Amino acid sequence: MEEITQGVNNINLTADSHKKNRIQVSNTKKPLFFYVNLAKRYMQQHNEVELSALGMAIATVVTIAEILKNNGLAVEKKITTSTVDMKEDARGRPVQKAKIEILLGKTENFDELMAASAEERDGVDGEAQG
Repeated sequence: MEEITQGVNNINLTADSHKKNRIQVSNTKKPLFFYVNLAKRYMQQHNEVELSALGMAIATVVTIAEILKNNGLAVEKKITTSTVDMKEDARGRPVQKAKIEILLGKTENFDELMAASAEERDGVDGEAQG
């Protein structure tokens, strides 16, 4: 019995560690740059971030990934597309929704770019106070 409990605990730990760097993006709940900045923070902490979305939010996920890539902060590691059955119809009928998952990793100069943008931000604040 102890072995089963230990096995279940191990499964939960691996599932939790996988979800720590995952962002489920919505195109209505938060602004675009909230997700961009959150993805940057997750990449600082975990060296990679997984962006995930359903349906209409897929365009937002692609935009976030492109912003991070074009700024030299991220590289694509993996892109997964699929469909998910959801009960969205008023009659309770299952409806298929498109799903995308994009795994982004840090670039080699990620830390340098983040430090430079932090210095730039601090420098602007210092001038405004002075």
